[in-house]
Amino acid sequence: MTHILAIDQGTTSSRAIVYDSDAVPVFSAQKPFTQYYPNDGWVEHDPEEIWSGVLECVQKCLVHTPDIAAIGITNQRETCVVWERATGKPIYNAIVWQDRRTADICAALKEAGHEAIVTEKTGLLLDPYFSAAKIAWILDNVNGARARAENGELAFGTIDTFLIWRLTGGASHVTDATNASRTSLYNIKTGAWDDELLTVFNVPRALLTEVLDCAANFGVTSTDILGAEIPITGVAGDQQAAAIGQGCFSVGDIKSTYGTGCFVLLNTGTNKITSTNRLLTTVAYRLNGVHHYALEGSIFVAGAAVQWLRDEMGLIKSASDTQAMARDMDSNNGVYLVPAFTGLGAPHWDPNARGGIFGITRDTGPKDFVRAALESVCYQTHDLLAAMAADGATPSSLKVDGGMAANNWTMQFLSDILNIPVNRPANMETTALGAALLAGHQCGLYGDVRKFKSKTDKRFTPDMGDAERKNLLAGWDKAVGRVLG
Repeated sequence: MTHILAIDQGTTSSRAIVYDSDAVPVFSAQKPFTQYYPNDGWVEHDPEEIWSGVLECVQKCLVHTPDIAAIGITNQRETCVVWERATGKPIYNAIVWQDRRTADICAALKEAGHEAIVTEKTGLLLDPYFSAAKIAWILDNVNGARARAENGELAFGTIDTFLIWRLTGGASHVTDATNASRTSLYNIKTGAWDDELLTVFNVPRALLTEVLDCAANFGVTSTDILGAEIPITGVAGDQQAAAIGQGCFSVGDIKSTYGTGCFVLLNTGTNKITSTNRLLTTVAYRLNGVHHYALEGSIFVAGAAVQWLRDEMGLIKSASDTQAMARDMDSNNGVYLVPAFTGLGAPHWDPNARGGIFGITRDTGPKDFVRAALESVCYQTHDLLAAMAADGATPSSLKVDGGMAANNWTMQFLSDILNIPVNRPANMETTALGAALLAGHQCGLYGDVRKFKSKTDKRFTPDMGDAERKNLLAGWDKAVGRVLG
């Protein structure tokens, strides 16, 4: 067996990628799925549609490359599912990480004085972004769910756990430390589910999974599902997997992934740094029982702004159109988009904020909207790195990946606004690669994952004057202030 299969279950599509013995991708399959918006600020996925799409992609890969040594899984984090243990059937749609319906729950817990203990134990803030309040909402809004959960009839999982359950025919109910660290229920210092946090969020322990290292034996696929017994040996949440795929194993290594949202992770090693600027402390990875930590800044809308331009506004036919449209303009003409479609993440953490477009005149057209959307991602990244600098961590360069990183104009503007070099890897699918590296590490095909180094394809260097940069950022700050106001 000389290949690894990586399952990359994202926010808008599911993919499966086959890697050879040198960790080079040789085949892939992808399947988009439906986004549901039942109410203002609500975002849901159909778990059955996710499962069927993943299964279709995996089966295509197995037909192409049957000699799979192991499977790695990476997934959209914080999105959660509750299902029946007896049947594996979800009792409600998956509530997505972008969902804001639990804002009132989080506000009440904050008002009651619980945020300090949540932050101390989990490194997170009290925000609807994380899983615990979503679990409580499902239990309190699906008829009979809380009683069934307390009786041990139901199981909770982030998407990795749900997929492992299905792939193993219900034999494995497990997750890894990175996904557990995003639930608000996992103590990132002790490495265990925390009874005090379970009480705060009113989540029964009977729902919970076993938490393993990122490289571990998570179970074996059922022959009834895939026709073969294949070990699942690597799991990490998508942003941690991307950091692994970028080779961010040294203290100070930093990457930014531009997918549906944008997430910046800075490796702090075994030192758990608590931010004073509303960044998150999270588990970067856990190997051999040892936590390695990261500072994280989370932006809820990055590539989603481009999807909005295409799907809701009809201003572009494809994401690739945006590069030429932005490049055609000499400036942004004073137009700013603050894409707070589902609230603002770090460093503001305002779940009730909504998007705004400022500086529109009679001459404003589609190109202005497109450029404003691309620029907004760069400005938000600047805000995250400014918060990291205030916490004492000032990176000298930034590794990037994700779909938007393919846009040369955006990456050059990012370098200009950050005033540091931006490095794009040769292999852009770093999230799936990270899962593959973990699986290959555990099964012995790749050796020590911590020795992996990513190769840079293109380096963008700053080419903007200080005065222009300062003026652009001042306009952005004013626009954000209006949204927050």
